[in-house]
Amino acid sequence: MRTEKELLIATKAFAAESKWFSWYLLGVTLFLYFATLAICLTELPLALRCGVSILSGLLIVRLFIFYHDFQHQAILTHSRLARAIMGMYGMLVLSPPSVWNRSHDHHHKHNSKDLLSSMGSFPTMTCSQYADASWLERLQYYWSRHPFTIIFGYITVFMIGMCVRAACVNPRMHKDAILALILHVGIGAVLLWLGWDKLVLGLILPLGVACGLGSYLFYAQHNFPGCILNSREDWTHVGAALRSSSYLKMDPVMNWFTGNIGYHHIHHLNAKIPFYRLQEAMSKLPELQKPSSITLAPWDVVACFRSNLWDGSAQRLVSFRDARLARMKLSTS
Repeated sequence: MRTEKELLIATKAFAAESKWFSWYLLGVTLFLYFATLAICLTELPLALRCGVSILSGLLIVRLFIFYHDFQHQAILTHSRLARAIMGMYGMLVLSPPSVWNRSHDHHHKHNSKDLLSSMGSFPTMTCSQYADASWLERLQYYWSRHPFTIIFGYITVFMIGMCVRAACVNPRMHKDAILALILHVGIGAVLLWLGWDKLVLGLILPLGVACGLGSYLFYAQHNFPGCILNSREDWTHVGAALRSSSYLKMDPVMNWFTGNIGYHHIHHLNAKIPFYRLQEAMSKLPELQKPSSITLAPWDVVACFRSNLWDGSAQRLVSFRDARLARMKLSTS
């Protein structure tokens, strides 16, 4: 087995893109997205357009992976056209580049180390921190990872978290967050002028699907049974990638729509690997083939939503209920 340094060096062989292939994949995905959007804006039967609108949302998720990898400089580097496309995409999906880059870079550098930080991740409290927190701090923490907060990520995570908050905290640094909100309202107004169904099926439902699924994927990738969180003294980049990031097993269709983001432990190990080479890296590097894995099955989704607090003594994430029962048992003993 390789050392951590040797493993990092071994991943570099996969951190090389094929530019024509990246452009081809992006072109196909953009074509499919605009085709679905065009159908949503027609007068075809409502039931048909609803189904196509959901498909449009899944295509927005796939496009997000291109945006994500471009910001990591894994694909289409030094291309002005790609920068223009990705910049516009980030604005349209309420993930402006200045906010995304700052928060996501912080996340990669502090994955599983800076637990209470909400920059680029869902904050994590230890059982003792939660027990000592005020009722308001507990309430804020509880709602920060509540299923409703994640499912309605369109409003909570992206519109408020990525745009409104950034625009209020530092409007000079995040001018694109303000512009994203203005653009969003403008597009919404035009679609509403065309008809309420155009607004819902062309904007609200697709982004609702995309942002809700995206929020859950990001949550589950770092809040799952088997996740190990480290103290700052014990933290290493490789350890955080392999033990604090999940492998989300999905069928080929969902792997396509999510751009292989389920291979998240590999992405955190080397963010320069293009999304279409993550599976190849896992198949050829034995050290990457036994990660903590989850699925999109209902029982795994529930298990992830119950991974609420870090129990240092048990070295695992526990639910609010389990933490409360442990405190009650300790107080009566």
